[in-house]
Amino acid sequence: MIDIPDPDDAGIDLDAEFAAMVDTGEAIEPDLVAPPSSPPGHSPGTEYTSCEEALEDAIGSLEAVTSERDEYLAVAQRVQADFENYKRRVDSQRIDQVRRAAEGLVAELLPVLDACDAAVQHGIEDVAPIQTTLFGTLEKQGLERIDQTEIAFDPNCHEAVLSEEGDGIDGAPAVAEVLRTGYQWNGRVLRPAMVKVRG
Repeated sequence: MIDIPDPDDAGIDLDAEFAAMVDTGEAIEPDLVAPPSSPPGHSPGTEYTSCEEALEDAIGSLEAVTSERDEYLAVAQRVQADFENYKRRVDSQRIDQVRRAAEGLVAELLPVLDACDAAVQHGIEDVAPIQTTLFGTLEKQGLERIDQTEIAFDPNCHEAVLSEEGDGIDGAPAVAEVLRTGYQWNGRVLRPAMVKVRG
C-alpha cells in the first residue's frame, strides 16, 4: 500500500500554491477551464438560450444536409441511367454494324453461289463440293434459300417474271417454277426469288 503524505504535515499551503499558479497562468488549461459555448457544427457567434433552440438548429442543419445529399443522389442516378442507356445504344449500333457488314459480304457472294448452281445444273460435278461448302458455311451464319415451289406467291419473297394459266393456292397465285434462287439472311430477305407464277 502506498503511503501518501498529508500536505499539511509537509508544510505545503495548497491554496497559496494554486493561487500563485493561476496568477502566472501555469495552471490554466483552456480546454478544461472553458467548455465550448455552442455545440459542434453550429455557426460561430450564435448563442443559444435553450437546449430546444440548439436542437432545432441541429435538426435544421441535418435536414439541409439530407436534402443536399438527396439532390446529389438523384443527379448521380440520372447520370448512371443515361450512361446505361448510352451503353445499350452503342452496343446495339455495334451489333447492327456487324450485321450490315456481314449482310453486304453475303450479298456480294450470291453471284458466286449462282455460278456454282449453274455449273452443277450443267453437269460440272467438280464444283459441287465448293458449292456445298460455301453454302453450308453461310447457312450456319443465317443464310436461307428461297426456292420452294407449289406455295402461295409472296411479293415479299418472290419476284414474278413469268406467268401461266392454272389453279393457284387458296385463290392466290402459286409459285410454279423458281427461275433464280432467292435468299434471306437471318430472317431478312436479301434477294427475292425470280419465279413463274400460276393462276
